[in-house]
Amino acid sequence: MTRLPYAQMIEVKRWADRGLCQVVERDIARLGETEAGLMLLVLDHIHTVDRIFQAHLLGRAHGYKSSRSEVLPSLEVLARDMAEVDDWYADHVGALAPEAFEQPIDFVFTSGKPARMKRGEIILHVCLHGTYHRGNAGALLQLKGLVPSRDAVSDYLEAMEEAVG
Repeated sequence: MTRLPYAQMIEVKRWADRGLCQVVERDIARLGETEAGLMLLVLDHIHTVDRIFQAHLLGRAHGYKSSRSEVLPSLEVLARDMAEVDDWYADHVGALAPEAFEQPIDFVFTSGKPARMKRGEIILHVCLHGTYHRGNAGALLQLKGLVPSRDAVSDYLEAMEEAVG
């Protein structure tokens, strides 16, 4: 498999994560206390899973005991850290040789269960996991009459085309 589909998936994830964080930063006061708390939990979960699998890709321990932070970060910290890890994934995927996506990686889930996934499967998981939970976040926004950020691959392609003119 070539690098292109993985690189494009990561770029879509990075764009969609940033869009969601911008909408949440703009509208969090309009969500209400319960929904704002849920939104932070969703964003934290996306980010924590991204960090856990980043550690697996690097062959390092991650220190997380679950797929959520022990102490919930602020929205500002989450948005900054999500952008940072998305940038890391983009750089990581861009630097891999095409055959590296087939490399198996052994790791242990936070539940203690051992696992093995190919590098490409981990990247696919991170992208799809983020998509699923951005959908949860979008539903929370819609329940309050707020417009979620654009999230689809077709939206990304359209935005990129508009950006170049």
